[in-house]
Amino acid sequence: MKNKMVKTLAIVMTVATVSMMGTVGIYAEDAEAEATEAAAETEETADAEEAEAGADADQEAADHAAALIDKIYVQERTETTDEDCAAAKEAWDALTDAQKELVEGENASPDYFGLDTGDAAQDDPLNADEIGENELLVVSFGTSYNDSRVADIKGIEDALQEAYPDWSVRRAFTAQIIINHVQARDGEVIDNMQQALDRAVANGVKNLVVQPTHLMHGAEYDEMMEALDAYQDQFEAIAVAEPMLGEVGDDATVINEDKAAVAQAVADAAAADAGYDSMEAAAEDGTAFVFLGHGTSHTAKVSYSQMQTQMNELGYTNAFIGTVEGEPEETACEAVISAVKEAGFTKVVLRPLMVVAGDHANNDMAGSEEDSWKSMFEADGSFESVDTQIAGLGSIDAVKELYVAHTQAAIDSIGAADAAETEEADAAEAETTEEAETEAADAEATETAETEAAE
Repeated sequence: MKNKMVKTLAIVMTVATVSMMGTVGIYAEDAEAEATEAAAETEETADAEEAEAGADADQEAADHAAALIDKIYVQERTETTDEDCAAAKEAWDALTDAQKELVEGENASPDYFGLDTGDAAQDDPLNADEIGENELLVVSFGTSYNDSRVADIKGIEDALQEAYPDWSVRRAFTAQIIINHVQARDGEVIDNMQQALDRAVANGVKNLVVQPTHLMHGAEYDEMMEALDAYQDQFEAIAVAEPMLGEVGDDATVINEDKAAVAQAVADAAAADAGYDSMEAAAEDGTAFVFLGHGTSHTAKVSYSQMQTQMNELGYTNAFIGTVEGEPEETACEAVISAVKEAGFTKVVLRPLMVVAGDHANNDMAGSEEDSWKSMFEADGSFESVDTQIAGLGSIDAVKELYVAHTQAAIDSIGAADAAETEEADAAEAETTEEAETEAADAEATETAETEAAE
């Protein structure tokens, strides 16, 4: 009996011991699991914090670059502009590809430095010194699109230099925003209007002919003339050539030879680029051409209406004038779409009516955004096709010839002024000589009379 009880007790104790050991094991496993989970949570938290810190650092670097871009996106040159341009590019170059995508400011975006617009090395800023006494200053608004600058603006400058080898062709842009953009991104330094005129004075230029590449006598032309006023006494002669479309005129019916030449040139180029022998052939195929200008609130906006009149005078029923700004009102996108539909055309080709095919042509006209002209024509749903031609007026030979003719008239005006001054000087000299001779004759007559009286 005693042995049986002992045996039973031993079994109970063994079971208790095993049970206690099992409980301890369970507790140990739970503790280990909790520790592992806590470690994982800590690591995850650390990773999240590290990722957040990294994201903050990325955004901070992008914001720094954006702020520097916004600083040089201004229309006024300052004492620190050169340094600011260099700093903006340095900050951009220091960004990773991911950080560059985060660049966003009032005007800053990844496209400011990241957009490929061609090779700036193909351009020439024409800012050399020691150029002689005769300067031909070509004044343009400018563009940051390298290929367009070479094809359009440089194309005009080269044509003028070829036509007038005795004159030194130089460049000035009126848009400091563009000057800063090209300088910061490509290292190409282009003179603004004041810099170009100061350079001409320093170079000892005597005769200055200014050829604006502006479309019309608008706001940009007025600003150019104001800048020239301060330098009137710095040169022996200054002559300003006509802009592309010549004199403005009072109303939409006023056209001239310049407008006729430009209308014919752009229409011929557009039809050819679209694969047609003529505008008439395109019309028979149901194709309309929309020539897109910038637009302006300046009184010179009537020039766009005059260009529509000119197209009508040429018999081009499939030519329509539009403007990015929608001024005049009949040139707004909605109005032009209605006009094209009403005329019965089912195919549309959009082309710039601008000297250069820059930002407006690539984005406002041909861009993928819903407010671009291409997108709005497509969204209307009335047309079988909507195509675009990215080509500026400056690349058309007939337009270059027009600028050459305008420049010749300005050069001739200096010659005419010189001839008039010479003629006036000769007349004054002749008058002086005649007076001297008369006085000498009178003196001789008086002396003779006195001699005879004395005898």
